[in-house]
Amino acid sequence: MTEESPETKTPLNDQDLFTALTALGIETRTVDHEAAFTVEQAQAHRGMLEGAHIKNLFLRDKKKTIWLVTVLEDRAIDLKALRPHLGAKGNLSFGSPDLLMDRLGVIPGAVTPFGILNDHDGLVQVVLDKAIFDEPFVNAHPLRNDQTTQIKPDDLIQFLEDRNHAPLILDFDQIGGDT
Repeated sequence: MTEESPETKTPLNDQDLFTALTALGIETRTVDHEAAFTVEQAQAHRGMLEGAHIKNLFLRDKKKTIWLVTVLEDRAIDLKALRPHLGAKGNLSFGSPDLLMDRLGVIPGAVTPFGILNDHDGLVQVVLDKAIFDEPFVNAHPLRNDQTTQIKPDDLIQFLEDRNHAPLILDFDQIGGDT
């Protein structure tokens, strides 16, 4: 894995991710496709991949606590209803593109739980949709939005825990949503 220089803050990339996953003995399957910036574009470009397809919300509250919320791609999220489940202070809002790059090393449209690879300070709290575990695979961008990588849900947990980002798993069917 490449080392990050504090001066350059160059984010780790997809090859660094695959090296880290291989080191953990995690098998993946990755497919190339056109760049996808929205769920709709991803659905049109990715082809038929078995498993859970996700969307990711990069959120923060007024105290600047940061969350990466990963849910099924067709799930509506009510940020107001989600707030107490996260222990957020004040309203939740989306983190800026600059904060996203600083914390996860990705651009909007490429947000992924694999971005935790770049959260060296451990400031991002990961939240996963319990429904993801009902599928044999989770499909996520590997730090770039022109590919989709398939991984077993338990292997995703292993990766997150290895990076000191044990996720909070929430039942979003109980939280509701309208956003």
